[in-house]
Amino acid sequence: MRSVFIIGPDKKIKLTITYPASTGRNFAEILRVIDSLQLTAKHKVATPADWKDGQDCIVAPAVSDEDAAKLFPKKAPSAARLSCACAVCPN
Repeated sequence: MRSVFIIGPDKKIKLTITYPASTGRNFAEILRVIDSLQLTAKHKVATPADWKDGQDCIVAPAVSDEDAAKLFPKKAPSAARLSCACAVCPN
């Protein structure tokens, strides 16, 4: 078996992927996950499946509608609930 571990600046494991030794790793997916982890650590957002750096993301479910409207003022409150105000959360 081969494993990939991504450890955050807080010294906590953020991701583990284990592959059979006969299976190659997907480095594009590993880089995508690192981009997502960096973005979500800085902003109160979540990234959807197949998200790539620069695409819209989703306001984290833990953020209230009122806070979402304040954090992402360029969107209407209902729209802010679905995605951030721009490609990479300028706030």
